[in-house]
Amino acid sequence: MVTMEPISVGGQTLVGVEVKLPKTTLLTISTSRGYIMCGALDVGLLNDRLGDRKIIAGRAVGVRTLKELLESPLESVTTEAAALGIVPGMPGHEALLKML
Repeated sequence: MVTMEPISVGGQTLVGVEVKLPKTTLLTISTSRGYIMCGALDVGLLNDRLGDRKIIAGRAVGVRTLKELLESPLESVTTEAAALGIVPGMPGHEALLKML
C-alpha cells in the first residue's frame, strides 16, 4: 500500500510518502529540490554512479514513521546535500529546511 500525506516544515507543505512492502516500509519526504529517506536509500550509489544528477538527499536509519524521519538525525548525506550545509547528525526537518 502507498500512502501520501502533506508534511508541514517551515511553513511549507512537503510530500510524505510511505510504501508498505513485505517486511519493510519505505519512507520519504521531499521538497522540489531534494529529499530525505529511510535506510533503504543508497547514498553511495547517488554519489558514485549517479553523481552527474547532483541529487540532494539524506538518509536516516531505524525510522518507522514519517514523524520519526522528520525528527531523527541523518546518518549520511549526498555530496550535493553537504554542499548546502546538510550534514550527518542533522535532524531530518532541519535538512528539509535547507532544501526549500
